Amino acid sequence: MSVNQQAHTGPPYGQPQPGYQGYQQPAYGGQPLPGVPQSQYGAYNGPMPGYQQPVPPQGSLRAPPASGAPPPASGASLPSGHLTYSQFGHGDVQNGIPASAAPMQRPPTSQPFLPGSGPTPVSQTSTFQQYGPPPASVQQLSNHMAGMTIGSTSASAPPPAGLGYGPPTSVPPVSGSFSATGSGLYTPYTASQGPPPTSVSQGLPLAQPPFPGPPMSTQRLPTQVPGFAPPPSSTGIGPSSYPPTTGAPRPPTIPGPPLPGQTVAGPPTSQPNHVSSPPPPSTMPGPHPGPPMSGLHGPPPPTHPPQPGYQMQQNGSFGQVRGPQPNYGGAYPGTPNYGSQPGPPPPPKRLDPDSIPSPIQVIEDDRSNRGSEPFVTGVRGQVPPLVTTNFLVKDQGNASPRYIRCTSYNIPCTSDMAKQSQVPLAAVIKPLATLPPEETLPYLVDHGESGPVRCNRCKAYMCPFMQFIEGGRRFQCCFCSCVTEVPPHYFQHLDHTGKRVDFYDRPELSLGSYEFLATVDYCKNNKFPSPPAFIFMIDVSYNAVKSGLVRLICEELKSLLDYLPREGNMEESAIRVGFVTYNKVLHFYNVKSSLAQPQMMVVSDVADMFVPLLDGFLVNVNESRTVIASLLDQIPEMFADTRETETVFAPVIQAGLEALKAAECAGKLFIFHTSLPIAEAPGKLKNRDDRKLINTDKEKTLFQPQTSFYNNLAKDCVAQGCCVDLFLFPNQYLDVATLGVVTYQTGGSIYKYAYFQLETDQDRFLNDLRRDVQKEVGFDAVMRVRTSTGIRATDFFGAFYMSNTTDVEMAGLDCDKTITVEFKHDDKLSEDSGALLQCALLYTSCAGQRRLRIHNLSLNCCTQLADLYRNCETDTLINYLAKYAYRGVLSSPVKTVRDALINQCAQILACYRKNCASPSSAGQLILPECMKLLPVYLNCVLKSDVLQPGPEVTTDDRAYIRQLVTSMDVAETNVFFYPRLLPLTKADVDSDSLPAAIRNSEERLSKGDIYLLENGLNIFVWVGVNVQQGLIQNLFGVSSFSQISNALSTLPVLENPFSKKVRSIVGMLQVQRSRYMKLIVVKQEDKLEMLFKHFLVEDKSLSGGASYVDFLCHMHKEIRQLLS
Repeated sequence: MSVNQQAHTGPPYGQPQPGYQGYQQPAYGGQPLPGVPQSQYGAYNGPMPGYQQPVPPQGSLRAPPASGAPPPASGASLPSGHLTYSQFGHGDVQNGIPASAAPMQRPPTSQPFLPGSGPTPVSQTSTFQQYGPPPASVQQLSNHMAGMTIGSTSASAPPPAGLGYGPPTSVPPVSGSFSATGSGLYTPYTASQGPPPTSVSQGLPLAQPPFPGPPMSTQRLPTQVPGFAPPPSSTGIGPSSYPPTTGAPRPPTIPGPPLPGQTVAGPPTSQPNHVSSPPPPSTMPGPHPGPPMSGLHGPPPPTHPPQPGYQMQQNGSFGQVRGPQPNYGGAYPGTPNYGSQPGPPPPPKRLDPDSIPSPIQVIEDDRSNRGSEPFVTGVRGQVPPLVTTNFLVKDQGNASPRYIRCTSYNIPCTSDMAKQSQVPLAAVIKPLATLPPEETLPYLVDHGESGPVRCNRCKAYMCPFMQFIEGGRRFQCCFCSCVTEVPPHYFQHLDHTGKRVDFYDRPELSLGSYEFLATVDYCKNNKFPSPPAFIFMIDVSYNAVKSGLVRLICEELKSLLDYLPREGNMEESAIRVGFVTYNKVLHFYNVKSSLAQPQMMVVSDVADMFVPLLDGFLVNVNESRTVIASLLDQIPEMFADTRETETVFAPVIQAGLEALKAAECAGKLFIFHTSLPIAEAPGKLKNRDDRKLINTDKEKTLFQPQTSFYNNLAKDCVAQGCCVDLFLFPNQYLDVATLGVVTYQTGGSIYKYAYFQLETDQDRFLNDLRRDVQKEVGFDAVMRVRTSTGIRATDFFGAFYMSNTTDVEMAGLDCDKTITVEFKHDDKLSEDSGALLQCALLYTSCAGQRRLRIHNLSLNCCTQLADLYRNCETDTLINYLAKYAYRGVLSSPVKTVRDALINQCAQILACYRKNCASPSSAGQLILPECMKLLPVYLNCVLKSDVLQPGPEVTTDDRAYIRQLVTSMDVAETNVFFYPRLLPLTKADVDSDSLPAAIRNSEERLSKGDIYLLENGLNIFVWVGVNVQQGLIQNLFGVSSFSQISNALSTLPVLENPFSKKVRSIVGMLQVQRSRYMKLIVVKQEDKLEMLFKHFLVEDKSLSGGASYVDFLCHMHKEIRQLLS
């Protein structure tokens, strides 16, 4: 059941490559990739190497075909070479998803459903509409029901035009989004009912592979051809069923070798989800962007005729007829018309992408339903609005979802039930999250010398769920039930309801999140900490100096040092600073305020690192301002003529660690580093990059550090509170998997700027550096999560170190980092008392104050699986699953990890189908309402560069992404795996709002429009070939499409409404993300377009990832196998 594909080996990013005209990137032109076996893709018609190819059992055909299916053609089963479902490795699809002969057509326009009114045609901007009863004009769709048995599980008649998602009128009450105005179709549901599940009953037909060779219709299929049967009444489709988000029809595709027309549909080479910047334009030879990949692996692919059965039709949204392949109607020379080679027999009907759950629709529905009201946290087990919705939080006893999000807010009472559902119980915790200005920061409570009041037995901190008894003299712990005396100074009388009279005056009794001032008992060595220090450590080897990096850093630091973090009302920051430069040796600088000039001290014995000066190394910025400025002016001059190319790395961290030890404080090292540390020194590394290991059992070694030296160093750093932030500027392999170990285990951040170039990358680097230096950070942090009896925290994911099973230790924890905690049952839970979590974080603030930040959350418990499935949050679930998988690649082959993910999700959905959905035909795929996006998001995780790299994704990129995702919060993973795609040409220049997003698929793009795609690391601006000249002039300041430069890293500042609007949108998106996104301008049909298409995650990817439609079919098959 592998969704795994042999990755196509290709050279790392390092050396200049042929290909990419003017760019040193391999394989973006039409040149053969060096090192790629010619047969890698076969000739686009054979089976894919590296797939398992089980032979379908000869003759074991299961049931007569459905009434409308084509009769079996000659030969009863396929020859062994041809995969019926090549991507997933099960040749035998007989119990899979039936085909039907009825060609499928799309309604000519997307019809909105306006409650109480008739359907009306819709203008392009409203790409998200609800389906109501399908309009009469869609009657043509009824053909597509031909030959399909309608599962008669519900009493109601089928939807009028068979538009799979028009719910029958007997649909039960559905999501509260719609007031049932005129139609009477939808009535809001009460909390107890919950939204009904989504049923994608359209038989998820098998896409027919357009391979030359024996036709696939020889495969017989089960009789139950699911029609878009009206869902059974208990599982009707809620109004959030999906509208036809506009787009041209596509021909069937099948996961597996890229089909010829499809070579265009994904990046030629999947380019990492975070894109290393293309290297500088140079005089490299490179082909013209010709047929996109036709020359890539040998002979040009065979072409195929347009698929019969898909009339091209005018699409209501993009006013132009589109060709059958999503390659812009033949704009590429070479592939457009699919030669006259005879193709397979008419393909079976393909699932309509508009009829399957749309992330865009779900996001829009949540915004309109939940964005206007504040989210009040007073009620146990409430599911918060989605991360994509803007909402205000009112803390009334549970922590804000900005601090904690859970995979489910109603957890099973028993471990058996949890095992049965396979839904992981996890919380994604962001203890120091930044709040919007309208929300109050956690109050700081000072209990004096006695410190915070805690339970005697389990040491939980006082919180709103503690029960006061005996007139307020004692309290019963809500976590372990132990009774503790109330300290005399804390005593207060109870009112008639048993609440303390001072309930509202004390944050720890009335709020979900608050802080305690810690006493000396909570400090290391029982003494209060000194304020932390920042040490800037700059690589001054040849590469760093030559690229202008050293000068840039020194210039920036002169002004940046005035913006060090400080406590709310303080005049100046308490943080002290120090400076080190290094290549093969280290240079320390004395910048004591009494000196006229800085002094440099060189330590060349890197094997035994020590700090040559104590006094004058860490200083107050204001006191030593002139000396520091003088030093920052001198550093670029001192090393201007350096010829030293080798660097050390571990001794640099050791030096910073020793300096902090000597100063007896915690702190952060900012290391700016350019190359693999090959100089003779501790922690020396060798180049071990080996692409041949991809898809082998040894692939995991690429993600593991090559020496344990750095793990031990990390442990020492954590003990001292020394956090390491790493800024990398590689031009070749750097071994991020090893260099990142210390950063990762100390709670630091890694930033990577491949092929750094001053003109294109300085903005991004400087913005990242400014934010990194200024953001709120806690030092020397320890976090512990306590739970009420019945569950306990068993597993942790994130950037931290653990020396025991309960304490998460971080030398530094900033406002962007999350820790993901998984819980398991160790006893039964009760529905009455629910379950509680308390996250306690002990840390030193930037002013040197020791504090405890407490977050509490209460969850419901259930004995019915339906309650669990009604209260899950898919975004958090995907965040957990991605982290779980990304950790898995350290110890298991990638294929095993992918298979386990698919299997777990199939089990989650099969359990729902079996236990919660009304009985209905096996041909229907029924998804829980709040998990209907699980398949599309899971597919995005499976196709990500860590789990399915394209040929040009470097080993470093994969290690970088793996570490990055591990501490991402839910909003970041959401946009990272399913990027946001906005039609800029539809933006209203007079309003502040963003244009409505569209789905991530090439068929949604129109040649006459400009789109913006963001994934948290990059922003692409895609320009169609037919964009009006006026728009190009307004946005880029040039007169024609051909003059738009690919090298733009920022949009020109032009005085016109469109330019202002687009720049304000870009600015708005940059502010929302924790890293400054790299801006890349992509012209349609240009060589960079392949890179852009990698992010159109609903399409098939060139690295072998399935399209959303194909993956949904595959999930359906998996679920049916589990159920049978």
